[in-house]
Amino acid sequence: MTRPVLILGGTGEARALASLLVADGVSVVSSLAGRVRNPRLPDGEVRIGGFGGVEGMVAWLRENQPHAVVDATHPFAQQISRNAVEACAEVGVPLVRLVRPAWEAQAGDDWTIVEDIVGAARAVAGGNAARVLLTTGRQDADAFAGIDSAWFLIRVVDPPTGPLPPHHRIVRSRGPYGLDDERTLMADEKIDLLVTKNSGGELTRAKLIAARELGIPVVMVARPVEPCGNVVTSVEEAANFGRK
Repeated sequence: MTRPVLILGGTGEARALASLLVADGVSVVSSLAGRVRNPRLPDGEVRIGGFGGVEGMVAWLRENQPHAVVDATHPFAQQISRNAVEACAEVGVPLVRLVRPAWEAQAGDDWTIVEDIVGAARAVAGGNAARVLLTTGRQDADAFAGIDSAWFLIRVVDPPTGPLPPHHRIVRSRGPYGLDDERTLMADEKIDLLVTKNSGGELTRAKLIAARELGIPVVMVARPVEPCGNVVTSVEEAANFGRK
């Protein structure tokens, strides 16, 4: 039996990697957390749902015996990445982390970099913004629930489940986003602050360019420290790892 590659996915890079490996005849199992309704499914076999922590992932690895694991989850998916490091070390399965390069401030940008989502909420509460575009994801919107000094345009794929700021509107959409659309959105909504995470990549970079052009400051949540020491930044590098 051909031993598969396990891809911890949910990102565009994970889907691209699955397509590349499947086209090369490599057996692939992509694992999706199941937090997004109607996710874009990658090529190859797909499993949906968590493993049940480190012990559950260890059990899955032993039962399915992948020859390699590629963690291609979102840069802020800290728990699954930590679990993958522990589980792969215990079972002895090679692991690589595929992570898109982080965004870097350019000339003309006005960024305030904070360590975490709590820091982002403090920055908003302590500032003078009146209309905030919040693009940190549905699981983090509740960090801003206590702020009544600003109105929030909360952009998410699926609706938030926790408490929300008293003054807000939810817009459900999925990237990629074009620069013209981002400019129009920020101008029409009179946005005077963008709050986002340093997810990196091209799919959502346009909001940063639009903010720069419109003179809108940005509160940027910095990336957490990567728990995996074996990191690559391109799909092709990850594919070479999976082909071995």
